[in-house]
Amino acid sequence: MPPRTAPTGRQQRLGAELRRMREQAGLSPLDAGRELGADRTRISNTEAGRLGLSAERIRTFARIYSCPDSKYVDALVAMADERGKGWWEEYRGALSPSTLDLAELEYHASSLTVLQLAYIPGLLQTEEYARSLFLNTVPPLAKVDVERRVSFRMQRKCVMQRTPATPCTFVVHECALRMLHAGVDGQRRQLDRLIEVSSHEGVTVRVIPFAAGSFPGANTSATFAEGVVPKLDTVQIDTAHGSLFLDAEAHLENYRSILRYAKKTALAPKESRDFIRNIANQL
Repeated sequence: MPPRTAPTGRQQRLGAELRRMREQAGLSPLDAGRELGADRTRISNTEAGRLGLSAERIRTFARIYSCPDSKYVDALVAMADERGKGWWEEYRGALSPSTLDLAELEYHASSLTVLQLAYIPGLLQTEEYARSLFLNTVPPLAKVDVERRVSFRMQRKCVMQRTPATPCTFVVHECALRMLHAGVDGQRRQLDRLIEVSSHEGVTVRVIPFAAGSFPGANTSATFAEGVVPKLDTVQIDTAHGSLFLDAEAHLENYRSILRYAKKTALAPKESRDFIRNIANQL
């Protein structure tokens, strides 16, 4: 089978984990190829996510690389065994690969924690609110592109609507609650939706009020997606050029710390719901 020309984020992650495993074993690509009966090009394509792998092949890599973590290996096997295309593939070619990779990341996450400062998290947005955001991009989007992005964002909510739903925690700054991205009426409807969703099982919404002051990492917005094992956790950050995904352990630990500080600063869920309701009543 020829190498994939455009591996998904998850396929790339599987390859990256095999590269880390090899490096921890102290083997060069050439050494690994000799042990596995493969040439250097095949090892390179495997680690770039360009080749499909069987469960047996993953376990062979783990054995050759002397990986002792059976839960980690089992998680990699499960990734390799995934078949079929996700719903986001309908948008391939119409939206950026990193946009599709975010939906794929959310879909496979064991849990999600989202920290947002200036706007309501995408998974909680109304169509009206999302449309207002996409109508204010730089450079401006054509109407068809706006509607395509709104549709995609609404479909991402499936992770909260399926059975079982993915546990989701949202930490939102008061700034996002007060900024009128969709006008007064649109913002009120958005806050009403936020109050409604915050009562759903598996969904936690917490607010950081202006009065709480600053906290370590207060300039950060990010999505933290937990994997089956901590080694497979991922952080997603919005940039002007699309999503950035981080999976190095040093980066993961940094964002774990930021989220701990954010949660420590935020109001409790019930207090947060009352806080949101009070702002909505002021509009």
